[in-house]
Amino acid sequence: MEILMTIVAGTLFTSGVYLILSKTLLRIIMGLSLFTHGVHIMLMSINGLKRGAAPLLEEQAASYTDPVPQALILTSIVISFSLTAFSLVLAYRTYKEHGTDDVERLRGQDHE
Repeated sequence: MEILMTIVAGTLFTSGVYLILSKTLLRIIMGLSLFTHGVHIMLMSINGLKRGAAPLLEEQAASYTDPVPQALILTSIVISFSLTAFSLVLAYRTYKEHGTDDVERLRGQDHE
């Protein structure tokens, strides 16, 4: 199962990099979002998709699941959501000011 998740994460990385290298701001933002989702899946698959009991002190289970990777991924999801929301607002404001979301046209004529 970890191999399948690694392949899915690699596909998300590839799609994200392709979109980041495009010329429109919306595609760049979507590429960053796909890239962060790939990181989340990769972190889950690196830890191993283990099944076990919750790490409680009162229960006597044979195996416990490590809660640290899930906590790191949850924190990363919150950070990536806020980054995506900020980037979308910034792109919308840029589009309203300049009338385009093409990165080449936003660069200006004097830059070569």
